[in-house]
Amino acid sequence: MSARPGPANLITDVGGLLVGSAHDASVGTGVTVIRPEARAVTAVVVAGGGPGTRETDALAPDTLVDAVDAIVFSGGSVYGLAAADGVTAALGAAGHGFALFPNSAIPTSPIVPAAILYDLANVGDKAWGESPPYRDLGMQALADAKPAFDLGRAGAGFGARAGGGPGGLGSASIATHDGIVVGALAAVNSHGAVKMPGSEAFWAWPYEQAGEFGGARPSGDYALDLDDWGGAKSNPGIRPLPPMAGRTNTTLCCVATNVALAPAEAQRIAKMAMAGVARAVRPAFAPFDGDVVFCLSTAQVERSEHRPFMLARIGELAASTLARAIARAVFEAGG
Repeated sequence: MSARPGPANLITDVGGLLVGSAHDASVGTGVTVIRPEARAVTAVVVAGGGPGTRETDALAPDTLVDAVDAIVFSGGSVYGLAAADGVTAALGAAGHGFALFPNSAIPTSPIVPAAILYDLANVGDKAWGESPPYRDLGMQALADAKPAFDLGRAGAGFGARAGGGPGGLGSASIATHDGIVVGALAAVNSHGAVKMPGSEAFWAWPYEQAGEFGGARPSGDYALDLDDWGGAKSNPGIRPLPPMAGRTNTTLCCVATNVALAPAEAQRIAKMAMAGVARAVRPAFAPFDGDVVFCLSTAQVERSEHRPFMLARIGELAASTLARAIARAVFEAGG
């Protein structure tokens, strides 16, 4: 009866999903694209106080848009939003997207929501003048979309920092005995710490599956100082706020399921999945984080049981799987 990670322990264990990444090592940045093979119902919740997003308003349950063609996560702060331009152009050229009129002379309109994190102050040459690399990186990441992909220092997490240590790209999945599959992907560039103060244990350790992020545990007599943020980019009364730390953050997240969802149901699951960020990062949703969670449904499985209970079940699986994905991002990046 127990739930277990999917075969690859990646978000792509949810059938109908591909993920692609690209990076520019000389700039110290990258892009990740989540590509459903068929247009997919998607919702979003923004919880951080410093978000940078595109097309998120269009995903509200009462709007015309009810499905997306891709989701883009990018480094580069405001410049990184241009990665979605490249993805949109490539998808449109291939005939993908929303078609208001069935007329081949009218271009389709691919729906490509995006969110960005701040990696401009890391090591790398940012003297790009009027030609930031993100449009090209978006197209490269889309072309790279496939079932298996790299974790750690990859894609949108290539130049990320999680607290005072390396951030990165992480993913995880869970499959139940009765056919529900939930996956999560996160680009972790958090202000908060992902490990417990004075310990090598991740905050997400209770959710770890099969040693996927090292198996470290807190000591049996561990006691937490509630005003100690450990390895965060700043720490009250212990380490002052560095000049840039208040604006160099954000954890970008996507959860997905194979269960068919309506837009409002997907939004409820995105809200529940936000708990996964708080389980894995401390503090989370700060005024200087742009934390965001997308929820995507590939609708490969129809479920007829009591919907509120089913949504609660998927939402809790999404939260715990997202917490695991965040810890895996840092673990795989060498943190």
